[in-house]
Amino acid sequence: MSEQHVTIRETTDEDLENILEIERLAFGEEDEAELTKNLLHDPTAEPRVSLLAWENDRPVGHVLFTAVRLNPDRPEIVCSELAPLAVLPEKQKQEIGGALIRKGLEILKERGTDLVFVLGHPSYYPRHGFHPSGVQGIDAPYPIPAKDADAWMVQELRSGVLGSVQGKVVCAKTLDRPEYWRE
Repeated sequence: MSEQHVTIRETTDEDLENILEIERLAFGEEDEAELTKNLLHDPTAEPRVSLLAWENDRPVGHVLFTAVRLNPDRPEIVCSELAPLAVLPEKQKQEIGGALIRKGLEILKERGTDLVFVLGHPSYYPRHGFHPSGVQGIDAPYPIPAKDADAWMVQELRSGVLGSVQGKVVCAKTLDRPEYWRE
């Protein structure tokens, strides 16, 4: 990826069709696009960070971070979840996804987020600072099969939070369905 040609910015309502098209093409189905659309309109997902990567004048990638909380209720611990991350198939493996993740984490840290969770590929997300979350005593909204336990990951944005909290993540209503919690 030539960094100078890729720009990343927060999305606006006018970006919705570009976002949905990236999701459709990246995942080869309508499900992720529908999930993303619903998350973008779900008040229980706020505050959220939605970023679009542009290469020249073409949208090529999208990432969405939505608010989650810990149960038992710990309102002083600000948490977010990364889902989904999508890059156009012909632009994958060019570090666009990584750039979207880094920019999102930077914005979240500036806004006071303490922890960021993801259910994703255990070979990909650790490259971006994520580590298994279950061993930290923080469970996903629904049980993760043992064979996929390492797919439930967390990244600490405020030092000292991990190890001082335990519990279960409570996600936005849109994501509160067991089928979304299988890797």
